[in-house]
Amino acid sequence: MTINAVDEPRHSRSSKESSGKRPDLTTNDSDLKARIAWMYYVEGMTQEAIADRLGIKRLRILKILAQCREDGTVQIRVNSKASDCVRLARELEKTFDLTRAIVVPRPYAEEKLPEAIGVATGNYLSEILTDGMTIGLGWGETLSKSLKAVTPRSLRSCTVVSLLGALTKASAHNPSEFAWRFADLFGAECYFLAGPVYAPDEATRDGLFRHVGIKEVVERARRLDIAVVSVGDLSSQTTIARYNLLSEPDLTALADAGAVGDVLCHFINERGEVVDHPVNRRVVAVHPSMIQGTPKLVLASGGWRKVKATMAAIRLLKPSVFITDESAAEEIIARHANQ
Repeated sequence: MTINAVDEPRHSRSSKESSGKRPDLTTNDSDLKARIAWMYYVEGMTQEAIADRLGIKRLRILKILAQCREDGTVQIRVNSKASDCVRLARELEKTFDLTRAIVVPRPYAEEKLPEAIGVATGNYLSEILTDGMTIGLGWGETLSKSLKAVTPRSLRSCTVVSLLGALTKASAHNPSEFAWRFADLFGAECYFLAGPVYAPDEATRDGLFRHVGIKEVVERARRLDIAVVSVGDLSSQTTIARYNLLSEPDLTALADAGAVGDVLCHFINERGEVVDHPVNRRVVAVHPSMIQGTPKLVLASGGWRKVKATMAAIRLLKPSVFITDESAAEEIIARHANQ
């Protein structure tokens, strides 16, 4: 577990607390949140004891602790590894010539899957990021969930590049918002593809890519040290469908053209080829082929419904690092063996 508030000695050993008095609750929310997290996770105090010490209701303590987990104030790291997950990771590495595979246990609730893979992704990125790197980022719920597990620190001369356009309506899963929040964790510069994820037509998309600023972002994407991407499928649960970025007829036509999912909003078939379809000619995003040679290409994706799309993405990208869940790993290995 990591408590991101580094000024603990000032808070936990303040003159007010050492004298047995309750701390001043006029302090800002982040100060109170850090204090409560420290008392609960580090000092081992019960919620009732914290409520009594601070003079606030236990229900509020409970809500603040939940928020600490959600926003990354508190990060949980499980150091021991399940043997089945380790076995599957080694099998994935051997099967797909990966530098590293990370397999997380299958969650009891399917809706927790993006968070489980996201946390593993955030932990991994915290391990490998160093000064001077240029990091390219995709988008989606899984990658957004990684933010809570990333350990903030200052990196010198670090650059973050968003690899695709933005949503026109603010969202927790907005590619630009995700890239900016990630960059802020390291004090990095951040570059955006300043346009919608999908242009209305091919001509508009081509016009956007002639813009000098967007051309610069694309050129930076050719020189990445790390690329981190996820995979979408064609179901109603995928991010593209939930945010109505494409119409139902578009998604149906893509499926008819052989698409099984998308990488960087480019739709691909089972062979890992970008399908020939008008939607792919109006996407405002770096083409997946441009990141294929990235020294460290991280693919984070899982779930039963995404197995076919994930396998297609592996064929297309040939990632060096693959982060997934136990169920998806088992199925991917089995399907590959039967081909």
